Amino acid sequence: QARLVQSGGGSAQAGGSLRLTCEVTNMEYTAYCMAWFRQDQGKERQGVAAIDSLGATSYTDSVKGRFNISKYKEDFYARSLTLYLQLNDLKPEDTAMYFCQADFRVQSCSEYNWWNLPQRFGYRSRGTQVTVSS
Repeated sequence: QARLVQSGGGSAQAGGSLRLTCEVTNMEYTAYCMAWFRQDQGKERQGVAAIDSLGATSYTDSVKGRFNISKYKEDFYARSLTLYLQLNDLKPEDTAMYFCQADFRVQSCSEYNWWNLPQRFGYRSRGTQVTVSS
């Protein structure tokens, strides 16, 4: 089974930057939609950014222009890659637990409303906290 190991995050002041990393190994298939979600206490998990096996990226409006999702060291033979989320111009409302998640049943994230369907992603990291102070 695939394994997602997340690192990064922490605390920052408003206007600052942080980076999240997700090491994905033992991928089930080379087709995928991978996304970053976040969840604040007492709220539902929300999609933030996604990238798929075709290289297409998408963002929710609240982070568009401030966050950047990318992938690196994609190795089809080793079935692994590194997923990044660069968080810039942070705001206090970005405070949440962040998770990387993977769906290996699709080739493109555009096949469904990924930002509203965290339960569709069969794999999830343990998450890391991002806290932004004003």
